[in-house]
Amino acid sequence: MSNRKFVVSPLAGALALAVVTPVLADPAGEPQAKDLDKIEVHGEYVEKPSSVKYTEPLLDTPQTITVITKDVMDQQNLLGLRDVLSTLPGITFGAGEGGGGYGDSITLRGFNANSDITTDGVRDSAQYSRSDTFNLDAIELVNGANSVYSGAGSVGGNINLVSKSARTGDSTNVTAGVGTDSFGRITVDSNTDFDNGTAFRVNAMVHENDAPGRDYEQFKRWGIAPSVAFGLDGDTRFTLSYLHQSDENVPQYGVPYFSAFGGPLPGVDPSNYYGYHNIDTQEIDVDMLTGVFEHDFNDKITLRSLARYQQVDQLSIVDAPQGTWCLASGINAATGVACPTTMQPNTYLPSGPRGFKRDTRNTIAISQTDVISHFDTGSVEHSLVAGVSLSREDFDLDTGNLFRTANGTAVTLPLMSISDPDSRYTGPINFIRSGITEGSLDNQAIYAFDTLKFSERWMLNLGARYEHNKGDSVAYTFNTTAGSPTLGQVTGRTVSENEDDLFSYRAGLIFKPAANGTLYVSYANSKTPSKASVNGSCTATSTTGTANCNVDPESAVNIEFGAKWDINQRLALTGAVFRNDREEFKVADPGNPANPSGEQQLDGEARVDGVSLGVAGQLADHWSVFANVTWLDSEVLQGVSDFCKTNPSTACGNTAANPDPLEGRPISGTPERAGSVWTTYELSQWTFGYGITYQSSYDYYTGTGANAGTIKGYTTHRAMVGYSVNERLSLQLNANNLFDKEYYIRVRNNGWATPGDERSVVLQATYRF
Repeated sequence: MSNRKFVVSPLAGALALAVVTPVLADPAGEPQAKDLDKIEVHGEYVEKPSSVKYTEPLLDTPQTITVITKDVMDQQNLLGLRDVLSTLPGITFGAGEGGGGYGDSITLRGFNANSDITTDGVRDSAQYSRSDTFNLDAIELVNGANSVYSGAGSVGGNINLVSKSARTGDSTNVTAGVGTDSFGRITVDSNTDFDNGTAFRVNAMVHENDAPGRDYEQFKRWGIAPSVAFGLDGDTRFTLSYLHQSDENVPQYGVPYFSAFGGPLPGVDPSNYYGYHNIDTQEIDVDMLTGVFEHDFNDKITLRSLARYQQVDQLSIVDAPQGTWCLASGINAATGVACPTTMQPNTYLPSGPRGFKRDTRNTIAISQTDVISHFDTGSVEHSLVAGVSLSREDFDLDTGNLFRTANGTAVTLPLMSISDPDSRYTGPINFIRSGITEGSLDNQAIYAFDTLKFSERWMLNLGARYEHNKGDSVAYTFNTTAGSPTLGQVTGRTVSENEDDLFSYRAGLIFKPAANGTLYVSYANSKTPSKASVNGSCTATSTTGTANCNVDPESAVNIEFGAKWDINQRLALTGAVFRNDREEFKVADPGNPANPSGEQQLDGEARVDGVSLGVAGQLADHWSVFANVTWLDSEVLQGVSDFCKTNPSTACGNTAANPDPLEGRPISGTPERAGSVWTTYELSQWTFGYGITYQSSYDYYTGTGANAGTIKGYTTHRAMVGYSVNERLSLQLNANNLFDKEYYIRVRNNGWATPGDERSVVLQATYRF
C-alpha cells in the first residue's frame, strides 16, 4: 500500500522559516509593485550555442539544437539532468545500469547516448547520476550524428552541459524551498564584479527529498562551485572554475513489470521497494577543476584554450528487483507455468546481483585549444575554427558481494511478499571481492569547422575531425569459493586492447530567403569504436562469436532537411525532417567457420526517420513558450550476422522460420511520438506557468528479440504560480504530475521498471540583492 510522505524533514522545517519570513518584510522605500522585477523568461530565445566550434548563430547552424535555459529549468523546478531531458521528446531512459555502474542511462532518437555527454564542450563520460543543475546556465541537446563535434560515438546526438562562471556585473540570488516528500533546498548564486576586469562567482546548493510516491528512495546532496575571472574587459582573459558535489542516495530500481500483465504484476503497489533499503546506497563525489584562457590577437583572430581535470567516485550497493515471481494464482509470472513447489503464492524469490557492490573511480584530464578566425578569400567570407584536443581517461572498478558469511558462503535470501515486501536485510554482511577492472583511454584529435558565406543568401558549413582512439581494459578475477584457503585471491588476469583511427565529417548547405529565415540540408557521419568509453571493455576472443576488440568502428550517417525562422529576435521556430541511418553495427557471429576468432560482424543496420518541430521565445510581451514535438519511425533493418541469417541455429538465437527476429521491429526503447509544451504568462505581479509532456508507448527488448516490456504511453502535467512581492523577493509554487498520473519509465529486460514520480508540490522563495 502506498506510503506517500508529506513529512517535513529537519532541513525542510528550517527552510520553511526562510521561505515565509521574507514575505513579512517590506522595507521602507522599496519601489511599488508595478515597477518591480517579475519572474520573467529572458533566456528562452537563445542566439548561439555555447561551443566555439559552432561558427554561426543557431539560426544559421544546419542542425537541430535545442537549448534549455536556466530560466526554463527554474520555472519548472527541473533539478537534475534526467528531470530536464524527460521534458524533451525523443529521449528515453534505461534502468540505470551500464558498464560503469548505476547512473544516467540515456537513449537519444533510438541510440545509446550514455557516453555522449559533454560539459562546456568537452567529454564527460563517467556513468553516474547528474542529479543537480545548480551550477548550469543551460543544457544543449544536439541531435543527429555528431562525432565531428564531440568525438567518437554520438550516433543519435550529444548532450552538452553549460557551466556557470564568473562574469561582469554584481548579483546575488538566494533561493530556499520546501515541499511534499520531505523536500528541502537552499541555493546561492553570487557574482561580484571588482570593476577592474576581475570577478568572483560562487554557486552553492544543499538539497534533500524523498522520491515522490516511493516508500524508501531518498536523495541528499550538497555542492559548491566557485569561479574567478581575470581580464574580462581586456584582450586576454582567464577563468578558473571548480566544482564539488556530493550525493548520498537510495537508488531507484522500481517494481516487477511484465508486458503480459499490462505492466506491474497484480498486487504490486508502485510504492513497494523490492531491494533492501537499509543496505542499498549510491554515494557520489564529483570534483572538476577547469581553466579557460582566451586571447584576442585582433578583432579577427582569437585563441581559446581549455584544460580540465575531473574525478568522479561512485560507490553503489544495489539489490535490483530480479528473481522469481509467484503470483497469487500460483503461476510464475515470467514463464506462465506453475511456480516451483518451494514457493508459495504471492511471493518473490530474490536472485541475481543481490548485495552487489561496485566501487568506481573515473578520472579525465583533457586539453582543448581552438583558434577562431574570420577572413575573406576573394568574395567569400570565412568563419573558421581549427583546434586540437588531447585527453586521458582512467577507470577503476572494484566489485563484490556483501551477502556472505565469514567463510564466503552465499546467504540464502528469504522469500518476500509481492504485495507487501519486507525490504530490511538482517543477515550477515561480509564483502567478498569478485573482480577488479582497470581501464584507460587516450584520444588525440584535430578538427576544423568553416562557414563559407558566398552571399547574403547562400552559405556552406563544413566540418572534419580526425582522431586516434586507443584504450585498454585489464580485468582481474578472484576466487569466491566458500571455505577455500585461497578465498579472495586473484585467479586470472585478462588484458584487452582496442586502437582505431576515426574520421568524422559534416556538411551543410544553407539558403536564406530572408535575413531572419534559413533553409538547409546537412549530411554528417559518426564513428563508434569498440572502446568508445573508458568504462567499456572489448573481448579479444570468444567461442560465442562476441569478440570485438579487432572489429572496425561502427558507422552511422545523418541527413537532415530543416527550416529555422526568427521573429523579431523574440521567437525562434524550427522544423526538420531527418534520417539517422546506423549503417553498420556489431552483431554476434557464433559458429561461423570462416570466423574462428569469434569476432562480431558489422552486419547490423537500423534506421530512424523522423520529424521534429520546435518553438522557443515570446509569443507576446507577457506570454512565452518553449515547445518541442518529435515523430520517430524506427526500424531494425538487420539484427543478426549474415552467416546467422543464412544458417539459423540456437546459438544464433534464430530459426529457419524466423532467421532475423529483430528485422522489421522498431528500435528498442524508441517511442514513435513525443512532445512537450511549457508556457508562462505574466499578469502584473503574477506569473502563471503550465506544461504538458506526452510520450507514446514503446517496446523494450533484448538483443535476441525477447520482449522485456512495453512501456505504456503517458501524459503528465505541471504547473507554476509566481508572485513578485517586491523588487528583491519573489515566491514560486510548483506542482509536478499535477493530476497524479501513474506511469512507468526505465524498463529493464530482467522484468522491472521504475514508476514515474507521483504528484509533488514545492514552494520556493528567491531573494535578490
